[in-house]
Amino acid sequence: MNQETVHSKEVVSANKRQQIFIRVFTAVLIDLVVLNVFDEFWENVIVDSFTISLLAAFLLQILLIITIRIEHRISAFFNKLSGGIYKALKILSIWAVLFSSKFAILEILDLVFGDKVLFLGPVHGVITFIVVIMVMLLSEGLVRRFTRYLG
Repeated sequence: MNQETVHSKEVVSANKRQQIFIRVFTAVLIDLVVLNVFDEFWENVIVDSFTISLLAAFLLQILLIITIRIEHRISAFFNKLSGGIYKALKILSIWAVLFSSKFAILEILDLVFGDKVLFLGPVHGVITFIVVIMVMLLSEGLVRRFTRYLG
């Protein structure tokens, strides 16, 4: 059996840390592409350079992971409780975290990058930022779905 045949039949499995790294690495690259496409084609998104957009994509991914973890903790807390009021509080709490996190993330981006990363437009750029984030999350989801389809 030649070397090509052996490699084509090998099954490679990644441990949990490798899977997390691959997922985050892929998400950062997707966010980088989305951010640069918006920078190129929408005047409401301004990124100073490719290096800044790479750093911003990495920071955005970290902040989105933190936001999602907070949302999951809130969800887990309320899932332990029964009753309609707790379900309503869960939905309200998750919405509040997801909504307010956009303002926090924008502020952190401003503190770290200043005028090198700008989101302009309605509500001081918040709407523009939400559009960019939604496209990033949608793109990441589509890539994950396509990857599962291939597997």
